[in-house]
Amino acid sequence: MESILSSALATLHRGGTLLYPTDTIWGLGCDATDNAAVEKIYALKQRDHSKSMLVLCADIAMVERFISPVDDDVRSLLLEGDRPTTVIMPLHRALLADNLAASDGTIGVRVPRMEFCQRLLQRLGKPVVSTSANLSGQPSPSSFSEISPLLLQSVDYCVPESCHRSGSPVPSRIVKRQPDGSFLTLRQ
Repeated sequence: MESILSSALATLHRGGTLLYPTDTIWGLGCDATDNAAVEKIYALKQRDHSKSMLVLCADIAMVERFISPVDDDVRSLLLEGDRPTTVIMPLHRALLADNLAASDGTIGVRVPRMEFCQRLLQRLGKPVVSTSANLSGQPSPSSFSEISPLLLQSVDYCVPESCHRSGSPVPSRIVKRQPDGSFLTLRQ
């Protein structure tokens, strides 16, 4: 895994794009602080800029450094529970690429439990974009073999399929922090 991590990190450091396994489904990603790299992801997916993307953070400290302070409710959603959860929350820091947040000033955040993602994030030291590995409007692939050949050929580095955990991939639950402090479940 060390050589794969080194190749993925080198790609991120030079502003490249990754096709990589996450704790949910296969994702397209890049350094979340690099405007040009984020633009490449929008282009790869043929995605409208009005549809924001989420970021993966290694831990709560990274969320607080790059996104926003975290209270106990958000901490619980990100770290505990029976399945991966993405929390859409206000972006209070100006450290992410400025073309990444939604028009309402929010960003989706998840702390993955998967070893590959954790090691990648810890070694990079900053968030990574994570968006499903499909063209905009197409279904998310349920396995590596369903990923569009166009995407496979277009990314700068493709993490080998062997790095993905076994089992059926399930997209994350998505909850949005409301201005009054409550949470709205957008995807169960």
